[in-house]
Amino acid sequence: MLSLFRKLMPREDRFFDLFEQHSRTVVGAAESLQALLAGGPDMERHCERIVALEDEADDITREVLLAVRRSFITPFDRGDIKDLIQSMDDAIDMMHKTVKTIRLYEKTSFEPGMQEMGAVVVKAAHLIAEAIPLLDRIGQHAGRLSAITEEITKVEGRSDELHDEGLKGLFRSYGRTDPMAYVIGREIYGELEKVVDRFEDVANEISGIVIENV
Repeated sequence: MLSLFRKLMPREDRFFDLFEQHSRTVVGAAESLQALLAGGPDMERHCERIVALEDEADDITREVLLAVRRSFITPFDRGDIKDLIQSMDDAIDMMHKTVKTIRLYEKTSFEPGMQEMGAVVVKAAHLIAEAIPLLDRIGQHAGRLSAITEEITKVEGRSDELHDEGLKGLFRSYGRTDPMAYVIGREIYGELEKVVDRFEDVANEISGIVIENV
């Protein structure tokens, strides 16, 4: 009876607009991170853009959480809404943390493996941005949503490989001659891996929502 009642009541569809707005900040930050890892004279501009987008994402997250408290009928479970937006926010927060590390150590050039991980981050961000609008009609798009989450899992696996290969390369290059360069590089590789891990968390949230609502 409760399920039928919920279907008859109007939904608060503003959540989907907010999800999409947040996903755009994530994509923008991912693209700026990739550009940052290319090095060059515009590094600081890319850092500033990531910081600004992270602030914007925080504002959207707060708006979603406020809407959850105020809305009588939500498009899917309130807990799922909170977990989804917070997992998305964790991804851009991790990008911001990577920027802080790069600034702290005044890093101006990046290993090819780091740059490839930047491309992986962009791919994961775009997959999430594709998935988010499909949640508005979960039943209709369940197949594509499942395919996207599987693809993100594969992307995360590639990120793990790049991380491990990168650490091995750092050790060979700096492990015995420049320990500080090794430590800094290891930290950046680790944070890039965590960015992709956060995208896998988003994919897991989406997968759970699909399972519960189809």
